[in-house]
Amino acid sequence: MTAPAAEDPVVRTASAAVGGPLGGLAHGRRRWFSAVGLLLLLTSLTFAIGMVSKQTCYNATWTNGESRYTHFCYSDLPYLYVDRGLAEHEWPYSSDPDVRARYPQVMEYPVGISYYAWATSYVTDWLTDTPDEDERHLAETSTFWGLPGMLHEIRVFIIVNVIGFAVAALLSAWFLARTHRRRPWDAAAFALAPVLAATGIINWDMLAVVLVAGALWAWSRDRPLLTGILIGLGCATKLYPLFLLGGLVVICIRRRRYYDLAVAALSTVLAWVLANLPAMATGSEQWKVFWSFNSERGPDLGSLWLVVQQATDATISAQTVNLVSWAFFIAWCSGVLIIGLTARETPRLAQLGFLIVAGFLLVNKVYSPQYVLWLLPLAVLAVPRWRDQLIWQAGELFYFVAVWWYLADILASSGGDQPVYWFAILARVAAEIYLIVVVVREIYEPWRDPVRWTEATIESEAEPATEGQESRMISSNEVAV
Repeated sequence: MTAPAAEDPVVRTASAAVGGPLGGLAHGRRRWFSAVGLLLLLTSLTFAIGMVSKQTCYNATWTNGESRYTHFCYSDLPYLYVDRGLAEHEWPYSSDPDVRARYPQVMEYPVGISYYAWATSYVTDWLTDTPDEDERHLAETSTFWGLPGMLHEIRVFIIVNVIGFAVAALLSAWFLARTHRRRPWDAAAFALAPVLAATGIINWDMLAVVLVAGALWAWSRDRPLLTGILIGLGCATKLYPLFLLGGLVVICIRRRRYYDLAVAALSTVLAWVLANLPAMATGSEQWKVFWSFNSERGPDLGSLWLVVQQATDATISAQTVNLVSWAFFIAWCSGVLIIGLTARETPRLAQLGFLIVAGFLLVNKVYSPQYVLWLLPLAVLAVPRWRDQLIWQAGELFYFVAVWWYLADILASSGGDQPVYWFAILARVAAEIYLIVVVVREIYEPWRDPVRWTEATIESEAEPATEGQESRMISSNEVAV
């Protein structure tokens, strides 16, 4: 197992606070701690810090419009609990005219999030002494926030969901720590990520994060079927996990693993279809809302499109954004394919996945603060180096602060423009591009990749293989993660 302080200058410097890097005696067979166990503990502490940081909003049940931004504790969950019918346990994909008249706004998320939110509304009901459902149904939905016990009920709903997010974070750390058997400490950049604490409970994105981490782990264990299932379920929760298939295409072409690619692709489609069937069967029109909502929205929060529109006072239509964004993304994916096929060695799945997802986010019409979680598990495995992680996350945190001040109307100039917010968006994009450049450089110069260092060291220390045996100590598939 690699020692982080032995190869990472940032960790080596930070280790001075606890007595310096580990010595030779610390690497014996008996250890008083488990690397994975310690990483899970660190993940728990990071997520707990994130929960405590939302205390102001929790105490006010997110009813104070200004403090939710100035104290950086906003969350979508309490508002959607009331506005999307979850407080009455309405099925998100109900086509009942009465339900749709009462709740005209449908959950604008893929089915995985909608199912989870709906299920946790029942758990909330079991844990609270809520008003009679018939009595609640007689009240106007606009009065729900003022109903007796509703604020307590909303807080319980938040707690139930956040416990699920915490479990997802722990599972993600476990998957990432075990993806490279001899490099569990790479997952420390996830376990201690400031962006995990800051954005982990804004929305339901952690549900997709754990599925992406699980897919990376499954591929490292030569399980294409499980990899495809996890990607399919991830795509049913958020669209972006689908982009991992692009990385699999490159790897399988390079290694002529066409059967594994077919298995992964078919299981992805099957898992996605099965996950979506209940929604499509009970309310096809409601199921389509996610797709129509995202197609029809124009330049939105955090995007380069918003900077251009606000800075130039231009009106950019949704159709223009869709056309240009998808054209750019197709060209970007083609570039990733060329990079993957022309590299000296087969790139790792985390590297390819990061490049594709990052390209999608660069020109996406919206960049909500929690979207950084989409990149996090891919980034910590693609670039397991603390300096680069801190540079990237610094840009993301700058944007995190700026977006809330923007929504609180703190950053507006005397003329009403938002130059500080525009700069924060550009800084975030620059930080992502920096990490993209690092990944591309290490794909073309694999000797710079810490994971390749470990592979080379193991191969140099391994004894010559006997006839019919392989001397490698880690599978080629594991290296491709």
